[in-house]
Amino acid sequence: MKLRTTLLVTATVLVAACSSAPPAPEWQLNAKGSAERAAEAWLVGDARIEAAEFARTRRELSSTGRVDLLARAELLRCATRVASLVFEACAGFDALAPDAAPAEQAYARYLMGTAQPADAALLPEAHRGLVGGNAAPDAAVAAIKDPLSQLVAAGVLLRSGRATPGVLSMAVDTASARGWRRPLLAWLMVQRQRAQAAGAGDEAARLQRRIELVAPPVPAAR
Repeated sequence: MKLRTTLLVTATVLVAACSSAPPAPEWQLNAKGSAERAAEAWLVGDARIEAAEFARTRRELSSTGRVDLLARAELLRCATRVASLVFEACAGFDALAPDAAPAEQAYARYLMGTAQPADAALLPEAHRGLVGGNAAPDAAVAAIKDPLSQLVAAGVLLRSGRATPGVLSMAVDTASARGWRRPLLAWLMVQRQRAQAAGAGDEAARLQRRIELVAPPVPAAR
């Protein structure tokens, strides 16, 4: 199954690469494929392939001179980081922000955990319930069917201090089902930290064993 998101490239212009006649320009096909491969590579833990595929995405999109496409690509990249609990500035988007559309700026605020109720209408539908809505965090995340979008929503909740144990469990289950090593490790570590803080030693030990199972092997010293 190909990676799906409710954000960006796959939901707007890049999806046109799969439309009927006239044939899509080659840049659309190339950018769509590279963006999907970059996101998947990051989630499974291959930073080298992710960097190479994202560079191809940027190269194809920059040939159009369209800031909106580059901005969406940068937002998708930042969304994969939030899904994996890598909370950092979205530097690639920030460089394009002055020329970005309101919807893109709202999504950037959402990823940072600073979206306001007025931003809700500008966000992808799957994420609107987490901004300015009355839905409980668990229900809002459970209602999101796309795996990456669900992990992004969970990451936003954690970043803004609203992630419940139920949200953590859903994030772990989603990452596990997809075989996404990077976010799975990150969410398991959060669960372990909370178990330790609560004095639940047996649960923390169980989670540590699972972390060791998921963690990539350390190369032997030469």
